[in-house]
Amino acid sequence: MTEPNHAQPIEKQSLMRTLAISNDRLPRFLRSSRQAVLNFGLPRIPRVLLLIPVSPFLFLREIYYFLMRVFICEPFFKAHCASYGRNLHTDVFLHWIQGRGEIVIGDNVLIGGKSSFHFAARFSDKPTFIVGDNTEINHGCSFAIGKKIAIGRNCLIGPEVWMLDFPGHPVDPVARLAGLHSPPDKVNPVIIEDNVWIGRRASIFPGVTIGQGSVVAACSVVTRDVPPNTLVGGIPARQLRNLASPE
Repeated sequence: MTEPNHAQPIEKQSLMRTLAISNDRLPRFLRSSRQAVLNFGLPRIPRVLLLIPVSPFLFLREIYYFLMRVFICEPFFKAHCASYGRNLHTDVFLHWIQGRGEIVIGDNVLIGGKSSFHFAARFSDKPTFIVGDNTEINHGCSFAIGKKIAIGRNCLIGPEVWMLDFPGHPVDPVARLAGLHSPPDKVNPVIIEDNVWIGRRASIFPGVTIGQGSVVAACSVVTRDVPPNTLVGGIPARQLRNLASPE
């Protein structure tokens, strides 16, 4: 009686792997051809000749961005505003707006790039986001509003800044496990006074007031009030120096 053959079947090599490792003439030719295509570039030619194919593309791109901003992106954001002033502009992206709340924007404001605005109506009948005149908010910022976040006039908000006036979840592990929301006493407005500069990726936590003329360094975590005309930085942010001094 013949014993069964328990030898493992030989795994067939995939075509892609064969082309990648084989030293036969055809695979080597295909690999070299692919590499030549990937490394191909135009030879060195005068800049004037380069502008011939590039200029129509740049012109059409500017027209596309103009139409997107003026007729889609800005009307979309303005439709979510309770009120807005003159020369409110956005970029060519649709901002992400969740929940119901009031957005109040002053004159000459730029809400650039794409940012997110999350209104948590469970904490207030009318959570409010306010931006004063001549303020600029850059790309990738995130605002979580339970009661109020107010940004003053002539402020510069760098890219990817986070501001929240309520914690996302309770600190108590039992309450968090039960899926409860943040307690109402942990919801406190964030106030950014006039002429404040907040650097890239800074985080502003509930109840914080940043005084007029102050600067928050990039990547800082601000958990307490910042006096006027003060430079703060770090995790958590601490006072680095007084900006009103002769230095």
